[in-house]
Amino acid sequence: MAFYTESQKAMQAQFDSLPLAAAVETAIVRDELDEMHQGFIESRDYFFLSTVDSSGCPTVSHKGGPPGIVTVLDPSTIAFPNYDGNGMFLSMGNIADTAKIGLLFMDFETPNRIRVQATAKVSSDDELLSRYPGANLIVRAHVDKVFINCARYIHKHTRVETSPYVPASDGAQPFPAWKRIDFLQDSLRPEDQGRAELEGGVITEDEYGAKLQAGES
Repeated sequence: MAFYTESQKAMQAQFDSLPLAAAVETAIVRDELDEMHQGFIESRDYFFLSTVDSSGCPTVSHKGGPPGIVTVLDPSTIAFPNYDGNGMFLSMGNIADTAKIGLLFMDFETPNRIRVQATAKVSSDDELLSRYPGANLIVRAHVDKVFINCARYIHKHTRVETSPYVPASDGAQPFPAWKRIDFLQDSLRPEDQGRAELEGGVITEDEYGAKLQAGES
């Protein structure tokens, strides 16, 4: 399958970059992960995941977890978990719909980045669930294309701390503030019903907004 679409090549022609684009593809675009790709990917504790639903509507999600949140199973296969979220299952549902995903792995401190295009499948009974305590789904993905990306426009950031919501070795997590919002209480999953009162009490949407503004979640 060609790497560039006809529309992409038309824009390359418009801006006189057809030879450059062809050279860049030859230089950096690969069908499999090499040792450098694997080392960088497995050192990350977050990534950005793009998916598209059956109607063609895209979404992008930040996925965070422990270092090595994405496992390289072999040069053509990666896997990653899905953790407890807001119950919308946008990314996972989109994968079930269309299977096509994009992953962006970032290092804001160096800076550096790697992009992966893949074809994925989501499962609720994958044997890899035991590798990710607290996960409810596993995504396995076949790598279609992988390439490093110029870091010229990446603003440098310094890491401050790890999110306390990354599941512990037994899968335990703090109770998130959004599950304490008053109008959501009747809609929470059975295992979360009543927990708000034990975790600081029910709060209003405005109170939750203030927590977000203060960096609390």
